[in-house]
Amino acid sequence: MFLLKSIPKVDKFIENEKFDGLCTPLIVSFTQEVLQNLRENILNNSVDSFSEDELVKRVLQKYEELINPSLKKLINATGVIVHTNLGRSLIDEKTFDKVKTIATSYNNLEYDTAKGKRGERYSHISKVICKLLGCEDVLIVNNNASAVFLILNTFAKKKEVIVSRGELVEIGGSFRVPDVMRDSGAKLIEVGATNKTHLRDYENAINNKTSMLMKVHKSNYSIEGFSSEVEFKELIKLAKENDVIDYYDMGSGHLIDLPYGLDQYEPSVLKYMQENPSLLSFSGDKLLGSVQAGIIVGKKEYIAKLKKNQLLRMLRVDKITLAILEENIKSILLGQIDDIPTLKMLFSSTDELRENALTLQDAIADIAECEIIDTKTVIGGGTTPNRTIPTVALSVKIKNYKQNKMEKLFRQRDIIGRIEDDKFLLDFRTIQKDDIAQIIDAAKEISDV
Repeated sequence: MFLLKSIPKVDKFIENEKFDGLCTPLIVSFTQEVLQNLRENILNNSVDSFSEDELVKRVLQKYEELINPSLKKLINATGVIVHTNLGRSLIDEKTFDKVKTIATSYNNLEYDTAKGKRGERYSHISKVICKLLGCEDVLIVNNNASAVFLILNTFAKKKEVIVSRGELVEIGGSFRVPDVMRDSGAKLIEVGATNKTHLRDYENAINNKTSMLMKVHKSNYSIEGFSSEVEFKELIKLAKENDVIDYYDMGSGHLIDLPYGLDQYEPSVLKYMQENPSLLSFSGDKLLGSVQAGIIVGKKEYIAKLKKNQLLRMLRVDKITLAILEENIKSILLGQIDDIPTLKMLFSSTDELRENALTLQDAIADIAECEIIDTKTVIGGGTTPNRTIPTVALSVKIKNYKQNKMEKLFRQRDIIGRIEDDKFLLDFRTIQKDDIAQIIDAAKEISDV
């Protein structure tokens, strides 16, 4: 009973000088939580003493945990360029500075300054994308999953969509093509076998209820060996002959020629636009290297129908997404790929990576055992499944810490590396030059632990 009576009153407790200048309602709320928790612990005999300083410390800790940003900068030393868990593609600082004025000012998002009346938000991006791809029109939604759903709901509700069994994809977060198709109102018609689908399979499935021939990029997996699939250009021809829509969900379709022979594994938007398709969709934050967005390109008549779907109001993007995406598309159009960090990292030579690894090795040689290793990594984000690219990593061992301990110690300092062959590696395919100083400081701090 003595301990219970010793619990301070809320109104007196919050007068502590350490709470000066802080948000009083939050301090009151956290104080009530801390004191209630203390009361319960006393009653169940798990606490036999406490101090007011200790209680103040708990309240301040809860306050800081709430006020401090949950999202924070990390150093990606995994080597995975499009790392879904680490925010996928980076935005170049110069690009972000250009967009900052738009974000902090009133702007012409839906205002036509020439006509002095309401305009269309998608007009800002359509000109530059249409010039790059040679398409008739473009529509931007908040991600490629939204693009798939909007297209199916607009053109195939209560109608049939033909898809190869080998392309019934499930990607991260249990996003499954069959489930999306069902929820959109479309009826899935599976054709072919898992490993082999022929053009005749599509031909035999077409009837008067068919709305669309759909092709889906195999993100996160590949089918090899005794296998075959129908080229999209063949589906385009077949769709036109039967007066139905052809649509390719390209996933992470790219807009430039990829290095390391990766073009043969990843669909090129530029290549397929030459075939004059009805509709294509792809992600903005994968191999394009921009913000999260679903980019739909194709024939003007179909884009116009998509814009009239009431779902678009829920899926549309804001001014910041449009502004950054426009800047990135301009960079690609002008061949300035160094302005897009994802592409810059992808095209960096192993000689450049080795030079950066040497810089770090020399800086921490007196406190760590280091070895420069030529190895492989993946691009990530569901792109180029089962394909690797060359990279250079630095194995780091401080004191006698094992690789799991090393990984944890660096992770606690916001540096995310990887373990390979029982070694903790910092992969320079994704480490930025500006990151090296922070890694040096972290290594020195770990050596002093």
